This record gives sequence, C-alpha cells and structure tokens, in this order.
Amino acid sequence: MKPDFALEDSLTFNAVLPWSHFSTAGGKGNRDAASSKLLQEKLSHYLDIVEVNIAHQISLRSEAFFHAMTSQHELQDYLRKTSQAVKLLREKISKIDKVMCEGSLRVLRLSLTRNNCIKAYNKLKLMATVHQTQPTVQLLLSTSEFVGALDLIATTQEVLQQELQGIHSFRHLGSQLCELEKLIDKMMIAEFSTYARNDLNRPLEDDCQILEEERLVSLVFGLLKQRKLNFYEIYGDEMIITAKNIIKQCVVNTVSQIEEIDTEVVVKLADQMRMMNFPQWFDLLKNIFSKFTIFLKRIKATLNTIRSVVFLVLDKNQKTRDLEDTLEKNSAKDSTVDTEVAYLTHEGMFISDAFSEGDLLPVAADTTSQRNTSPNSEPCSSDSVSEPECTTDSSSSKEQTSSSVTPGGVEMMISDDMKLTDLELVRLANNIQELLYNASDICHDRSVKFLMARAKDGFLEKLNSNEFVALSRLMEGFILDTEQICGRKSMSLRGALQSQANRFVNRFHEERKTKLSLLLDNERWKQAEVPAEFQDLVDSVSDGRISLPEKKTAATEERKPAEFLIVEGQKYATVGTVLLLIRIILEYCQCVDNIPSITTDMLTRLSDLLKYFNSRSCQLVLGAGALQVVGLKTITTKNLALSSRCLQLIVHYIPIIRAHFEARLQPKQFSMLRHFDHITKDYHDHIAEISAKLVAIMDSLFDKLLSKYEVKAPVPSACFRNICKQMAKMHEAIYDLLPEEQTQMLFLRINASYKLHLKRQLAHLNVVNDGGPLNGLVTSDVAFYTGNLQALKGLNNLDLNMAEIWEQKR
Repeated sequence: MKPDFALEDSLTFNAVLPWSHFSTAGGKGNRDAASSKLLQEKLSHYLDIVEVNIAHQISLRSEAFFHAMTSQHELQDYLRKTSQAVKLLREKISKIDKVMCEGSLRVLRLSLTRNNCIKAYNKLKLMATVHQTQPTVQLLLSTSEFVGALDLIATTQEVLQQELQGIHSFRHLGSQLCELEKLIDKMMIAEFSTYARNDLNRPLEDDCQILEEERLVSLVFGLLKQRKLNFYEIYGDEMIITAKNIIKQCVVNTVSQIEEIDTEVVVKLADQMRMMNFPQWFDLLKNIFSKFTIFLKRIKATLNTIRSVVFLVLDKNQKTRDLEDTLEKNSAKDSTVDTEVAYLTHEGMFISDAFSEGDLLPVAADTTSQRNTSPNSEPCSSDSVSEPECTTDSSSSKEQTSSSVTPGGVEMMISDDMKLTDLELVRLANNIQELLYNASDICHDRSVKFLMARAKDGFLEKLNSNEFVALSRLMEGFILDTEQICGRKSMSLRGALQSQANRFVNRFHEERKTKLSLLLDNERWKQAEVPAEFQDLVDSVSDGRISLPEKKTAATEERKPAEFLIVEGQKYATVGTVLLLIRIILEYCQCVDNIPSITTDMLTRLSDLLKYFNSRSCQLVLGAGALQVVGLKTITTKNLALSSRCLQLIVHYIPIIRAHFEARLQPKQFSMLRHFDHITKDYHDHIAEISAKLVAIMDSLFDKLLSKYEVKAPVPSACFRNICKQMAKMHEAIYDLLPEEQTQMLFLRINASYKLHLKRQLAHLNVVNDGGPLNGLVTSDVAFYTGNLQALKGLNNLDLNMAEIWEQKR
C-alpha cells in the first residue's frame, strides 16, 4: 500500500469501492444482493489485511512500546515530586512577597496616586484661577493697567490651549478673551486720544514737563504689544487741532483787551484781528510764536519719551537674540542625557516616572505657582507642594520679563512676547521723529495763514522799514527756535517771509526811486550846504560801519552846516539830492543787515537805483533836461563840474557798498557783484563825458574867437584878451568844485585844444616862426596868454608847451 493512500480522495475511494454497483439505491433482484455480498466480503478482506499489517507493525515496535509504557510511570512519579517542589517554592515566594515587596509596591502606588491627586488639585486650582481671569482683567482695566490686562489675557489663552485644552466648561472662554482683547485695543486707542488731547491742550506756560509719563509709557507698551503701530497718527491729528486753537485763543485774548474793537459789531475773529494797529498785532504775533515754541518743546518731550520706549523694545529684542545664541551654543556642548531603566507596574505606570515625580516635588515646592492671577487666589496645594502644571508657564513658550527705565525715570517690565521686528520698530521710530518735523511744519503753516489773513488788505506792504525789520527779526527768531527744537528746517514760514520781504523790497525800492526822481526833477544843480548829520553819517562809514545814525541830539542840531562834505580828507561839493542819495544807499545796506534773506534783491534794486541816478542826472545836466524840468536858463560849467563831483562821490562809495554786499552773499552769488563793476564803468564814462563837455565848451569858444584872430597891433590883441577872460571864468567856476589835480588835467586838455586852433589859424595866416614882425606879435600874444593862465590859482606849474603852435620846419 502506498504511503499516500487515503480513502478521503475521491479517486482512491472510487477505485477501492466501485460506485457503479450502487448507482441506484434500493436495487432489486439477485444481482444486487450478490453484489452486496461480494462487497462485504471484499471489505472484510481489506480489514483483515489492515489488522495483519497493524499486528506486523506492533510486532516490529513492541520493544519500544513496552519501554515507553515503563517510562510513563517514572515520568508521572517525577512530575508529582516536581509539583510538590513548586508548591513549596510558591509558598515561600508568597511569604517573601508579603514580608519584603508588598509594602514597597504599595508605597509606590500610593505615591503615584498622591501625585495624581496633586495634579488634579493643581488643575482645579488653575481652572479656578483661569475662571477669575475676566474679573481680574476688569479690575486692571479700571486702573488703566492695559499692559497687565493684556499679559493676563495672553497667559490665559496660552494655558487654555496647552494645559486646559478640552475642558468643556472653558469652551467659550477663549473667544470671550479675544473679544475682550479687541475691546482693550479700542480702549487703549481712546485712552491715547484722551491723553494726547489733555497733553496738548494744557495751559501753555513755560513748562515742558511730560504729562503723566508713567501712564504714557504704559499706553505705548500696550499699543506696541498689540501691534497698533499707527497710534502716532492720533497724536498728529491732535497737534493740528491744537495749533488752530492756540492761534484762535491768542486772538480772542488780545481782542478782549482792546477797547477800540467792538466784538458785538465785528463778529469774525479775522475781521477783529485786522482792526489792530501794528504794535497790537505785533504783540499778538509775538505771543503766538511764544506759545508755539512752548507747544513744540512739549511735543518734543512727549515724542522723545515714546521713541525711548520703542528703542527699549528694540534693545530688548537684540538682547533676546544674543541670549538665544548663547543658549544654543551651551546646549550643543551639554548634549548627553542620563537614561534610567523603566519597569512597568501593573497599573501601567513607569517606576522611573514615579521616582522622578517624587524628586521634582521638593523643587516645585520652592517656586511660585501663580502668574497674573487674581488677588484672592490660594496656594497650589495645602501641603505647599506644587507640580509644574500648577504654573501657567509652558515649557515651550515662557514669557520672561526684564526691567528697563525710560529717560523720565519710569521703570517698566518689558515682556518677550512683543513680536515686533527690528525693521518695524526702526520704521516706527523714524515715523515718530517725522511727526516732530510735521509739528514744526504745522506751526509754520498756521503762522503763514495768520500772516496771510492780516496781509489781505495790504497791511504788511504798508509797513515802514523799522516795522518790517522788527517783524522780520521776530519771524527769523521763531524760525531759528523751531529749527533748534525740531532739528529740521521748515520752509513754509520762511517762504512767506521771503514773499513778504520781496514785496517789501519792491515797495521800499519804488518809494526811494520815486523820492529820488522827485528830488532830481526839482534839483537846480547848485552847491548845497552839508548838514552836520550828513557829515556824521559819512564819518561813520569811513570808520568801516555802514549804518544810519541815531536820533539827533540837541548838541548836533546846534552845529552849523558845512560848505563841503569831507570824505577821507577830500572835499566834495555836492547837491542836496546826492546827500539824500547817500542816505538812501545806506538805508539799502542797513536793510540788508536787518533782513539777510533779501540781500540779492536789495543788491539788484540798489544797482537799479544807482543806474537810474546816473542816467537821469545825465539827461538833466548833459542832456540839458533841467532847462525844461526845473526852468534853468542854461547849463553852466559850474553845473557840469558839480555834477561830475557828485558822480565822483558816488563812485567813491561803490567799492564800500560792494564789500558790504559781498560779505553777506553766498559764494555762489558772487557773480551778482558784477553789477557794481558795470555801474562803476558807467559812472566813469559819465564823468569823462562831462570833462569832454567842458573841453568842448572851450573848444567851440576857441574856434569862434581864433577864427577871427589877426596878427596886428596892439598887443595883446582883443582876441587873446577875450580868451584869457573866458579861461579865468572857467577856472573860477570849477576850481572850488573839482580837486586841483582834476582842474590841472582839465586845463591841460583845454590848452591842447587852444593850441590846435591857434596853430590852424597861424597856418591859415601864413605866420611862421621866423623871428619876423608877425612872429613877434604872436609871441607877445602867446606870452600874455601863458602868463594869465599860469597866474590862475593852482595852475602856476602847468606845463603849457606853447612851442607846438608852430609848424615844424621840414
């Protein structure tokens, strides 16, 4: 039989039992009975074969079988002994367990249970503390402790998210705290607005102390904590409103003190202000500038405090980064961690955890368990034992604080949870500094509007020089004060001052030009006496000072006028117009000293004035315009000489005026000084034309007289007598007016003209230097001319060189 023989196999079963004989159940007939009998016999045969084989197999293994049966009895005896030994061992182990282990394990289980109870108690304690958050926040808000309230809200939110997460009773507390935080944001903004209003609207006395600095610092910290970085705009809006109110209040106070202004009739403040005279309005402007100066100092102090808070936070950020870098370096060194073998108890706890929990208990007992809790909170446990869970600080995000002191001495605690970047803080600090600049601009803009309101009726343009100088100095002083306070120039008021200065310059110039025009139109070109005040004025200029003299004293009024103006030892004969012109020129120079911003305009106007005087005097004297304008009968040589000397006096002062303006101009403006060079050239040309005119007068006289000259007796001839007479008149007219050197030069030119005409006439008469009778007569006439000319005062050493009248022999 094969080893894999199995009747379960259908093929094997069919082969052993031919199923075809049993195809129909309950078959009839002998055939079927025979088949069944045959089958039974066959199966019996098979059974016999199996029994034979089993017996054969047993016979083959009988020895091993009987050996196994014997071993079974021995094994049962051994197992019985072993069972008894195990039972005895268990009894001993049970006794050992009761004696040595059960108590220790119970202690561990009780310790774990106690720790769990403490944790549960601390958790309940923490829940009670969190439950008191809202009342505590309300209490802090009632005292304007915004930073404390925000810190408490942030801490509570952190606890809810980490340590009390999933607590059903606190499911709505997080959203309530968020709404409360939004409310605090609005409250802080409203509080800051109130603070700004109170700070800026305090009485503007000479007091620049910061209003409630501790309150301001607390507000700024709170706003920074909430990233409300545009809070400074609120302060800027209040500055604009306050600046308007300052001017309004100053006007109201001033108007109330002036009895001439009826406020019931004149309702508008602008109209009331326009009814003031200059002293009243000037005092009002001075008061406004004074208030604005205090206003800016106060703003600067407040903004400096705000900036100091921003810089404290910025410095804290830097220190925090440095500390983190240091901790990272230290943690890289101490990277080894001690490990413990953990044994699992039947309660599912690690024994090592139980021991570590027990080790933490004494340490935790020495630490405070509360942070930003309600005043009525109790200790974390009655046994003064606290677990780490009792505190609201999580291991991942603990808020550390550091103490900082503001410039005003206010000490504040800066927490690490101000998540502001350095760029944001620096930008905020710059914006706050820009706000100080804007404050200066606001004050200047309001001042400009105040000035423009008063200037509508041309009031400022009607001011005299002294009034405008006082106004200009007041405005310049205020501009310099604001620049010193704020550290930056504001151009609006300076521009308005420049605009008014330009109008003042135009009016100033037009008035003096009109005055000069009237003086010239009425000038008769006669020598004028020089009052003592003009001599004093000239003397002060000679000392290097260009300024108008002070009011005349009684002693000065008693001094008699002089005939000549003495300038650096030289005598100048002048007309009254030129004396006043010198005073006008000095007024221009002094105006430049008083108002430096108009230097260039004044230089241009003064150049125009000097050119006008030159051209107009030329028209009146050389052009003989004075005949029609003033009614002179003729323009005499004395008029011409006097005009020349007046021009020379002005030319003398041009370099002094030039140096005065040069010292007050910027280097890039020095090109404007060329106007004085052109004016000097024009004046010299004019003087030369006058000299040429004087020579031309005598030249025409020589031509008229010498053309009729005849060489005959008597000697001296009538022609030469007449010429000498006219020469004497000329000398008499100009000698007292012109310096001796100029007189000599003029007569040398006249003599040259005389020699030219005489030479021409002698050539026409064919009189030669041959020693004949005619030559003798001419020589006598010339000797008479020479004697008379050299006899004139100041001309005795004049080299006449009369030999030139004769034709040179070829």
